[in-house]
Amino acid sequence: MAVKRRPTGTHHGDLRNALEEAALALVGERGPHGFTLAEACRRAGVSVSAPYKHFSDREALLASLALKGYEEQRRRYRSALAAHSDPVEQLAAFATAYVRFAAEERALFDITFLAGLDKSRHPELATAGSALHDDLMPVTSRLAPDPDEAFELLVQVAAAAHGLALFQQQEMLPGRWNTRASVEEQAARTARALAGGNTH
Repeated sequence: MAVKRRPTGTHHGDLRNALEEAALALVGERGPHGFTLAEACRRAGVSVSAPYKHFSDREALLASLALKGYEEQRRRYRSALAAHSDPVEQLAAFATAYVRFAAEERALFDITFLAGLDKSRHPELATAGSALHDDLMPVTSRLAPDPDEAFELLVQVAAAAHGLALFQQQEMLPGRWNTRASVEEQAARTARALAGGNTH
């Protein structure tokens, strides 16, 4: 997680980081739609006019955090892929890492995927999302040489992991199946099943 942790309300020179940290804490408490820029300022211990040096509005602040979310995902997914040489196991490791990111960095996950940010206004987010695609396509291309089939496999694995992550967050899985460990295992098994169906 790239946002530094600082005591709330203390004087420091890193206004941008202080506002990002405050917004991240508020998202953790209320979700990505549940706070105002003024509240983030109060949480950071700065005046309501302070953020405009760095962020034009609340969405710009959330977009900055979403970019950090994509960067953290890419770091985790690259590490997961590097731990294996077999493409099926690489996709299983990616799916596991996806669920783990959603659980360990809930606020970043919610900002990245649930804040409804306008990517035409923040093209850096589209670029960051494309970077994740570019890391994973070579893996799925080893299982499905046709580019359309490789992309479809990537979408299937990512969609399954995303859905399972949301199921766990919303406690939609019964009892013992709703633990993080169980959901990670389910994501890996689903990825293996999807990838195994595409082996040539």
